Amino acid sequence: MSAGFNSFRIHRTAIWGFGREGQAALKAVRSRYPEKRLAILLTPDEAAAWDFSDDPNLELITDEPSSGILAQYGTVIKSPGISPYTQACDWARFRGTRIISGSGLWFGERGQDRTICITGTKGKSTVSALTAHLLRAAGQVIGLVGNVGVPLLEVLDPEVNPDAWVIELSSYQTHDFFGTPAIACVLNLFPEHLPWHGSEARYYADKLRILANGKAEVSILNGADKTLVKLAGEIERGFYYNVPDGWHVQNGFVCYQQQNVLDLKDVRLPGRHNAENICAALTIVQAYGLDAVALAREVVSFYPLPHRLQQLGARGGMEFVDDSIATTPHATVAALEALSERTVTVLVGGFDRGLDWDCFVDRIQERPSTAVIASGANADRIEAALSQRLRLLPVQADAKAVPGSVYFSRVDSLELATQLAMKITPRNGVVLLSPGAPSFDAYSSYAERGRA
Repeated sequence: MSAGFNSFRIHRTAIWGFGREGQAALKAVRSRYPEKRLAILLTPDEAAAWDFSDDPNLELITDEPSSGILAQYGTVIKSPGISPYTQACDWARFRGTRIISGSGLWFGERGQDRTICITGTKGKSTVSALTAHLLRAAGQVIGLVGNVGVPLLEVLDPEVNPDAWVIELSSYQTHDFFGTPAIACVLNLFPEHLPWHGSEARYYADKLRILANGKAEVSILNGADKTLVKLAGEIERGFYYNVPDGWHVQNGFVCYQQQNVLDLKDVRLPGRHNAENICAALTIVQAYGLDAVALAREVVSFYPLPHRLQQLGARGGMEFVDDSIATTPHATVAALEALSERTVTVLVGGFDRGLDWDCFVDRIQERPSTAVIASGANADRIEAALSQRLRLLPVQADAKAVPGSVYFSRVDSLELATQLAMKITPRNGVVLLSPGAPSFDAYSSYAERGRA
């Protein structure tokens, strides 16, 4: 048993947050210490939603966690969405409290397992799922876990030990990463989650912890991401993709060096960004020690994950595409580029975290036939960014804006945005939900927003 769990014998322990990660943490601790006194720091709504009466050794604390509350415990297991960069956390750590995550505990327990760890601002779920798909096609027993939907502590004691774990890690989870992965892959870096991390520089630094300070057995980087390559520095043992001598995209093919390997017309993953995701997954497969060129044909049988340029079907002569996972303007631009041959009405907006929308405005200027409908807390910011360089026209059917203008409307909800889009999008056009912002101004998650 790791020092992480051993410390619970003598430390007062609390679990902070009671979403799925918090529930997994409680189950993991209880599997080892069924009689231990534990505290759960949770919201009043969470406390009301659960029946804890069958566990007499639990103390529920619904007050806002302060440094005084946190410092009462030797170990606090926090949920990923809770930022450790707060004054309360700083003071608690100063007083000796260890604040850790479920993923940190998992790596402490299973640090000798073969792990393939994947992170990046966008694309990490698709690359993780596709990597697992390809490795399974080669006969490997693979656990697909982490931010992709299965908390690591839920597989702390698996019934069958896999040949390897494919682990998607968000920046919340890489913050306290201390594993030594067999393969560590960073896909890209764009500013995101800045309120949680406190600054762009700290967000990048937390992401790059996945490389284990150069101790990962193999590191894989996107060679086309200049920010990533610069910040990561020289990698001694590793591969780059999106470079001519590795896996890259050229003339409608996924290529390895000079060889056309996979015709992108044959795959179900639309867009240049997804083609690059395929390159990343094949580079991981190659680093794993398998014949990636031979396994590339298995990409054809892979289906996109929900809410990631997911084609929902057609109605009234128009197609509907759910890209609710797009929580940055860069991700929305990638979605528009994937649909560049179509007339698109794009639904944008959500929680305002202060990002600029210049890249989105650039894209709209290039193809002004796209109509934009904004809602959510950052609709003002989006409208301001567009109006600085474009003349905004009221949306109308068969919108074909002249150079220097764009059809634009603001509405109060996603429901109203969808209704308006159905009125103005021409036949054979696309209604695209690609918000470019988080959902939690109105929805609990991007998945709930996509379902809506």
